Amino acid sequence: MRLVFASFICLLGALFPTVGASEDQAVVVELFTSQGCSYCPPVDAYLNELAKQPNVIALAWHVDYWDYIGWKDSFADPAFTERQRAYAHAQKQRMIYTPQLIINGVENMMGKIHDEVSASIRKVTVQKAVVKLSSSRAGAAYTVTLSAAHRPGTYDVQLVQVSPNNTIKILHGENAGKTVSYVNVVMDLRSLGSWDGQGEVTFSTGDLVRGKYTVLVQHQGHGEIVAAAWLQ
Repeated sequence: MRLVFASFICLLGALFPTVGASEDQAVVVELFTSQGCSYCPPVDAYLNELAKQPNVIALAWHVDYWDYIGWKDSFADPAFTERQRAYAHAQKQRMIYTPQLIINGVENMMGKIHDEVSASIRKVTVQKAVVKLSSSRAGAAYTVTLSAAHRPGTYDVQLVQVSPNNTIKILHGENAGKTVSYVNVVMDLRSLGSWDGQGEVTFSTGDLVRGKYTVLVQHQGHGEIVAAAWLQ
């Protein structure tokens, strides 16, 4: 299903505030977007600004349900649409739409303006970290270590590969004639495994091709993201 919220138009011309951050709690901002959605470019630009902030892990998931309208999104993947549907199911939402911002897997910024998004980010940055996440590199592989879970539950540990900077000239569809810049476009998502939150555990990524990667630790069932970090 497709639903666009005109309230996102207010992002046009908005001033993008700096979001405060702490050193021990990353905030994951997921944007579900499409090159074929006319309401998306202002929010794509907003994500570009958020990505510059310390401790904000901004991810752009391009969905495929706008492809029918005359322009096939070059980054879209049905798996990313399924991720958005899974969020909708977990949050008991009846519809999916673009653009949609989700903060740490639980805050649904449906039709809200940037001030409310920033307030949600600030709220997360001052919270105590639920899980301690660290990583180390050996050649082309990384080892990810998790410990000190302060909340019970089972966690999915996910590896996300992104393309950091992308500029696309859109020739057809609702955004025909526009050139849009996209930051941290998700190219691949895979599971590293699951964790029961007990003790300390390590995961190996195996050898990775050169690129930019982040690790997400998320309550099973597309719940809260309790830890995240870029692999350095």
